[in-house]
Amino acid sequence: MKTNIGVFFGGRSTEHEISVISASQAMHAINRDKYDVTPIYISKQGRFYTGDALFDVANYRDIPSLLAKCTQVYMEPSYGDYNLYRVKKPMFGSAVLTTLDVVIPVLHGSNVEDGIFEGVLETIGIPYAGCNTLASANGMDKITMKMILRECGVPVIDYVWFTDKEWFKKRDELIARIEDKIGYPVIVKPANLGSSVGIGRAANREQLIGKIEIAEKYSSRIIVEHMVDNLKEINCSVLGDCDEYRSSVLEEPIKSAEILSYEDKYMGGTKGAKGMQASQKRIPADLPAGMTERIRFLAGETFRVLGCHGVSRIDFIIDDDTKEIFVNEINTIPGSLSFYLWEATGLSFDALMDTLVKLALKRKREQGQKTVSYDQNIFSLSGGVKGGVKGGIKK
Repeated sequence: MKTNIGVFFGGRSTEHEISVISASQAMHAINRDKYDVTPIYISKQGRFYTGDALFDVANYRDIPSLLAKCTQVYMEPSYGDYNLYRVKKPMFGSAVLTTLDVVIPVLHGSNVEDGIFEGVLETIGIPYAGCNTLASANGMDKITMKMILRECGVPVIDYVWFTDKEWFKKRDELIARIEDKIGYPVIVKPANLGSSVGIGRAANREQLIGKIEIAEKYSSRIIVEHMVDNLKEINCSVLGDCDEYRSSVLEEPIKSAEILSYEDKYMGGTKGAKGMQASQKRIPADLPAGMTERIRFLAGETFRVLGCHGVSRIDFIIDDDTKEIFVNEINTIPGSLSFYLWEATGLSFDALMDTLVKLALKRKREQGQKTVSYDQNIFSLSGGVKGGVKGGIKK
């Protein structure tokens, strides 16, 4: 009997469509002689659907028509229940549509890649590939990510962060801090979004205010970083878990403006291109051997100290004037799962998907060896509770 892989994608995210593209690529790469694949599409309203029509990315042009061909489903938040249930239960027969053996989330952005969905999977206890709740949350939030990396000696660009409420309460103080600590030009980012959504460059105070007002529409936490003018962007993918991992060859994305845009990343400069692999890039990046090895090392260190799992992509900035290398961000579920970097490294897309399944099952085995509760019931002990815990509860 084949292992049934549940591939989750879509979601309540600004990167919903990119997730659909990445998942379509991943599902078509899975070896069907070895695995069954169950697509689970999460709508922008947060509802789960499954059906064969979800395999064809062309069907997503008309979502209502697509969902009419699908079955709405859900999973019980009960540990050990790996079933996919029909929302509309049949008059006769089982409400169980299928049973999943392992999950591969191909979800991008807030509400899905930030640990929220991963927490659901951990509650159920189903094996899944990818970062756990903590690593996902830290990887998504650019502020906590930079705090952790800096503490562990991984170089990051100077920054100032604040909340949207702080911005409205003490705008002048924050502007002064930004100008004093990092100066212009700066780059303004929502702290927990990807795909260049809400990001903008500011060369003066007026532009800074405008870019922050855009960013705060997307996130309650804002980060402002020093903008490296003469920069080179380099990406590296890492595969494995935080104890055993390998890094890919490097890529240099080709941007059409100062900042690599959403269109640069996913449209390849045209409306016809699809997925991160379609963007313009140099693979392998044209860098000196020493710099290449340094970036691959720092990619592994970023993956390790954040406690990552599965496949991630770490994005770097090189200051071409000083040749300094900085970690810019990590994508814990990268666009197209960075399969094109692994193919350039010598690992085929189907082998990448097979590796992710093995990593999910390995982690589940290792978690099964840990103690998570005690058999002893304190309420049954002699001298137990009469109307409450004797002596109260000490915190």
